[in-house]
Amino acid sequence: MHASRLSRRAVLAGTAAAAAAVSLPLAQGVAQAAQAPAQSGYRWRNAVQGGTGFITGVLFHPSVKGLAYLRTDIGGAYRWDDRRDRWIPLTDHIGWDDWNLLGVEAMAVDPAHPDRVYLALGTYAQSWAGNGAVLRSEDRGATWKRTDLTVQLGANEDGRGCGERLLVDPRDSDTLWLGTRHDGLLKSTDRGASWKAVSFPAVPSATGQGVTLLVAVGRSVYAGWGDSDGTSANLYRTSDGATWEAVPGQPTGTAAKVPIRAAYDRLTRELYVTYANAPGPNGQSDGSVHKLRVSGGKWSDVTPVKPGGTTADGSADSFGYGGVAVDARRPGTLVVSTNNRWADIDTVFRSTDGGRTWTSLKDRAVLDVSETPYLKWGADKPKFGWWIQAVGLDPFDSRHVVYGTGATLYGTRDLKRWAPQIRGVEEASVRQLISPPTGQAHLLSGSGDIGVMYHERLTASPSRGMASNPVFGTSTGLSLATAKPSYVVRAGWGDHGNGAWSNDGGKTWTPFKTQPDPARSAPGPIATNADGSALLWSFGTANPAHRSTDNGATWTEIPTFPKGAAPVADPLDPTRCYAFDTTTGTLFASTDSGQTFTARATGLSSGDTEYQLVAAPGRTGDLWLSLKGNGLYRSTDGGATVTKVGSCHASHTLGFGKAARGASYPALYMVGATHTVTAVYRSDDEAKTWTRINDDRHQWGWTGAAVTGDPRVYGRVYVATNGRGVQYGEPV
Repeated sequence: MHASRLSRRAVLAGTAAAAAAVSLPLAQGVAQAAQAPAQSGYRWRNAVQGGTGFITGVLFHPSVKGLAYLRTDIGGAYRWDDRRDRWIPLTDHIGWDDWNLLGVEAMAVDPAHPDRVYLALGTYAQSWAGNGAVLRSEDRGATWKRTDLTVQLGANEDGRGCGERLLVDPRDSDTLWLGTRHDGLLKSTDRGASWKAVSFPAVPSATGQGVTLLVAVGRSVYAGWGDSDGTSANLYRTSDGATWEAVPGQPTGTAAKVPIRAAYDRLTRELYVTYANAPGPNGQSDGSVHKLRVSGGKWSDVTPVKPGGTTADGSADSFGYGGVAVDARRPGTLVVSTNNRWADIDTVFRSTDGGRTWTSLKDRAVLDVSETPYLKWGADKPKFGWWIQAVGLDPFDSRHVVYGTGATLYGTRDLKRWAPQIRGVEEASVRQLISPPTGQAHLLSGSGDIGVMYHERLTASPSRGMASNPVFGTSTGLSLATAKPSYVVRAGWGDHGNGAWSNDGGKTWTPFKTQPDPARSAPGPIATNADGSALLWSFGTANPAHRSTDNGATWTEIPTFPKGAAPVADPLDPTRCYAFDTTTGTLFASTDSGQTFTARATGLSSGDTEYQLVAAPGRTGDLWLSLKGNGLYRSTDGGATVTKVGSCHASHTLGFGKAARGASYPALYMVGATHTVTAVYRSDDEAKTWTRINDDRHQWGWTGAAVTGDPRVYGRVYVATNGRGVQYGEPV
């Protein structure tokens, strides 16, 4: 994707990677930045949900009390602010066309220089994704310099919980190592300004895991290799920074196939390594923990519990091992985590005797999720966690342990009471946004993994947690009846059905009594007409849409509805509904509450599956069509004729909010481009002119799913991000 406004220039060095360093705008890493007005005159903050995404790494600084860093698979990196008891986002400056860099593959700190921190960025290593980059900072992430790589990284692919793959050399702070998935081992001798490939004994694979971890062991560096067949070497070391050798006597077999993480106990001179038979976080069914006494080369199997047994109900207790951290103050004290243990639930084990005996911290854990109630997942109480591959042990407090899950970061300071230590981290991939014109909540959101939330406050995680009855993993549709705003419907991947309706604005829900057959395998966007008397539900290009007039008790096919389209209701007239067929570039309309649809305007841009059709509130037949890079279009006659809006170059998503004082038309909010800069814009004059309302510090990668203004508060806008939750801005 694009280089944005960073004026990058590529400089090749060696055979694999290099880049030019450029100074980036001030990151949101300054403690006060999240509360200070942006350069645009807007103050930007997260609508608090509380985590909601996979924490793939946590790193305590070994020599500075209260300093730690956290990474996520799609939502950037954070620094812990001990004074404010919250995480500070460090990568919100990453722009639209650099969206692939919002996933953090690895991070590293310099033990000898506390202000230095490094990030290896790159979400996907696929042909359609861009190359990775390394960010380096001399002020703990307040500002960055960037080096573009010529290789790809994969922060949201299998193996994303491994690591760390980035390391400051213990012999020389100017030297860094970076393990890649498909391009071997890279080395920098100028603190990350340039990189080149170095000789490494294992041969990279185009589809493999490559280097899974790098760890300093005294003055040596050890590297894990994720592409072993279980019999060949998968752990290597160098003592001179030039030549690498396989570590003698290392474990083999299925349970030690992939080295996941490693931690070195300097007090006992022992290296602990966790293993699994797959990189994870999914797919692991076997694993082990081993330690190496570095001085004599003796290996010991210290696995707490061997996978492969059965649970009380007879289920197979299969899992791998994930995180590991050692106590810097107490020799032989460490914690390790299981991973992908669904039958008996993952746990963190603790040992105080070098792994000879273990205690499961889950067994006596008291979990307090009152600050983030969604973690109950619709049950009476939360579970200890899943996907535990990130584990940290505070080097200044032996009883302060943290571990990441697929949704949060739990922490304890007494090894018994645990609570989310997640303030400031918001990682939801948001799909839908509604700001109701009345009622307690100013916002309803629909997201991947965490379904729908009712935000009665923007500054605290919703007290009701995720919408239940049913609970959704991923939301696919969310719609409000504009003439009856207490009526809301939703669709998604549910635990007991894939659709539900609400008569109290989304506080409580009732599942549809039935659902069409396509809804079981392809629940898609859903809409209610203006008065809530009809529901339209779409199920992808292979299935016909369906209609219900009795809250989902019965459904009938809509043969004339364009397959795969998202239904849109007219805000005033309950008999009118609309849809856009992207395959033919045709607008469709219904005048009988969605029973039949007929073609209206034709010849619009077709073939791009990403588009958005919205109807202006308080008006009949006033439609706006965002066709991404093909611009913005408008119809004021229900789709019969369409005119291109000349004021913007591209329009990715559009929404409406309360009109400006003295204006008769609602404020428009757009993620798009008036010329070449993709950003968040507001128009108070029906798209004749636009004002950019975010700035280079507040970009959040890709923001093309949804945007909406608040119908009750002029200037307030909600922006859906893919990994940084819901951002909301207000003029100051």
